[in-house]
Amino acid sequence: MTQPKACVSDCDTPADVIQTPGHWKYRDQIQDFATDMPFNRLKLPYLSYLLALIWGLPFALQANAEIAAKPLETFQDCALCPEMIVMPPGAFMMGAIPGESRNRFTFYGKDGYIGVRGPDEINIMPSEHPRHRVEMDIPYAIGRNEVTHAEWMACVEDGGCSHVPEHNVLTLYGHKELGPKHPVINVSYLDALEYVAWLNTLVGLDVYRLPTEAEWEYAARAGTETRFAQGDELTADQANFSRKATEHLRGRGVSLPELKNRRVPVPVDELAAANAWGVRHMSGNVYELTLSCWTEEHLGLPTDSAYLAHAESQDTCRRATKGGAYNTAMDGVRLAWRIRPTEDRRREYLGFRVVREFIVKGDK
Repeated sequence: MTQPKACVSDCDTPADVIQTPGHWKYRDQIQDFATDMPFNRLKLPYLSYLLALIWGLPFALQANAEIAAKPLETFQDCALCPEMIVMPPGAFMMGAIPGESRNRFTFYGKDGYIGVRGPDEINIMPSEHPRHRVEMDIPYAIGRNEVTHAEWMACVEDGGCSHVPEHNVLTLYGHKELGPKHPVINVSYLDALEYVAWLNTLVGLDVYRLPTEAEWEYAARAGTETRFAQGDELTADQANFSRKATEHLRGRGVSLPELKNRRVPVPVDELAAANAWGVRHMSGNVYELTLSCWTEEHLGLPTDSAYLAHAESQDTCRRATKGGAYNTAMDGVRLAWRIRPTEDRRREYLGFRVVREFIVKGDK
């Protein structure tokens, strides 16, 4: 097993930009040093290797305690791995500001009901509250894009993923076939687990997984507190969502001709869909599965590691899913919006992206 490589810019030339834990970083150097040790010439290779390990230990410990990657740097661990962006350290306010939703209906939450709010009611979606501060205490990178169909099929062809998803969307004009750069769709949470397990096999470390809901929202907000990373309104050039659904939600007689009804996902590199941190399509295109279990309201946990611990403690649940999709009203692609598909649900509007930790889980 060799140390995974990271790369920058066009990723043609690998470079040791990301420091994985030290016992991987210096493995090759230690082996080379052991080969050249005088004891090895005396047919004492095990002593040579032991002394080499002792020689390399300080460097390994140093590498194990630091991350060389700079915030917002991009890299790929391998040729088949997704392009990742290193998230800066920090904290954020998770959840919705009271009144930010324009949705007059309430569906989710312990106080949810199927009805219309009165004109004087403060618009609060119970499942998006309470708004609370979360400290991001796990160094991580997130996929620049949703996992694409091409990336998924590489996993299928390599034997890591068992499901071959349909790659088309039914529209009023028939089935629309999608391409290799479109996000993979018709995959479930359970399917996504196969993909991240395959990535970990490729790099030889248990570092890839689905994001927690906190990690997803932190990366999506990119330091903002508005409805969307781009502000309180979106244009059709910034996100792929539904004009028709937006008009319907805002009330009878509302017309928004500047918006569009694309009715299908777009390729991950289309539109001006990147936020300030360079992460694309966090609002719209396809809903994105997270590792976190659905709760009727936010748990209010103080740290990312607490959210991860809670997610990993649950055997099975509905999974919190974020970001909205091409068939969603603008209100439903807000960064606070969340839905709750079952773990085996596959739909043409469901996809995902991955995160990569910079620490080994056993070292937590």
